Amino acid sequence: MKMPDKIEDIMLAPCGMNCAVCYKHVGVRKYGKPCEGCLKGDLGKPEHCRKCNIKSCAQDMGYVHCFECADFSCKLIKNLEKSYKKRYKTSLVENSIVAHEKGIVGFLEQDRQKWTCLKCGGAFSLHDGACSECGNTER
Repeated sequence: MKMPDKIEDIMLAPCGMNCAVCYKHVGVRKYGKPCEGCLKGDLGKPEHCRKCNIKSCAQDMGYVHCFECADFSCKLIKNLEKSYKKRYKTSLVENSIVAHEKGIVGFLEQDRQKWTCLKCGGAFSLHDGACSECGNTER
C-alpha cells in the first residue's frame, strides 16, 4: 500500500496508535482486506482490536482519545506502552502527547513522513518493520 498524501484524523486510535501504519491496514497483500482503523468499522480488524478494553474505556468515559482523560496514562495504557516499547521501539504515550500538543492532524503528518518508505513511497508497517510495497526494512 502506498502511503497516502494525508492520513485521516480518524486513523489515530484512542491509545495513540496510528492505524495507518498497522500491519492489518498496510499489509493488504499479506493479510487480505485492510482494517479500516480502530475508530471505523470492524472490517478486517483483528479480534484483539475488536475487543479492545482501551477503546471501550475511552468511549465509556465519553472520550475519543485517551489523552483527553485526566487519568492519562492509566494502567491500561501503561501495559500497552510497555509492550509497544519492548516489541516495536515505539511509544504510544509519546504519540498521544504529540497529538495532544500539535493536534491530531499535525501528529499524523509528522508520523506519515516518519513511516513513508524513502525507496518507493510505500507505507511502512510498524508491526512488521518493513515497507508494505517493496519490503525495504530501512526507513
